[in-house]
Amino acid sequence: MSACGAVQSQEVATPTPAAQTGADLFDPAVALATPIAGVTTYENLSRDHTKDPVTYPQSPPVGGAHDPSWQRCKVYDAPIKNEHAVHSLEHGAVWITYQPDLPEADRAVLANLVDGKAYLMMSPYPGQDAPVIVTAWGAQLRLDDVNDPRLAEFISRYAGNGPEPGANCDSGVEETVK
Repeated sequence: MSACGAVQSQEVATPTPAAQTGADLFDPAVALATPIAGVTTYENLSRDHTKDPVTYPQSPPVGGAHDPSWQRCKVYDAPIKNEHAVHSLEHGAVWITYQPDLPEADRAVLANLVDGKAYLMMSPYPGQDAPVIVTAWGAQLRLDDVNDPRLAEFISRYAGNGPEPGANCDSGVEETVK
């Protein structure tokens, strides 16, 4: 394990019988047994609530202390507060972020994946180092292409599978940041 709780990027592997029989998909052992190429996982993330600003070691953040209010899952055209987004990740949300200069056609592809779907949210994220980054609690994947098949695989694996079972992000704050 390296600094900030990062676990080595996953390599492609054949699914194990445990993964095929409906084992708990949030279980890190399952994720490591049936990896998605390029996903980096993180462990030992705080689940504390705080009203204070949080400095996260990852950008966008993958978990950690967060605001008591969660972000409603939907498509946003402006950045959202990290601390609200992280609380939604704890509920099982998958957060798709993109560079603000991503072409409109690519943003439309992403919005079509997210709009009206449970446990999915999307927002621009100024300064991120890849055109698209898809994040779940403790897992992150950087993508150069919105049509990369790993995006759908990541959503299928992680959406609704956060560490707070039964929680949702159908409601929540809808504020954006300037």
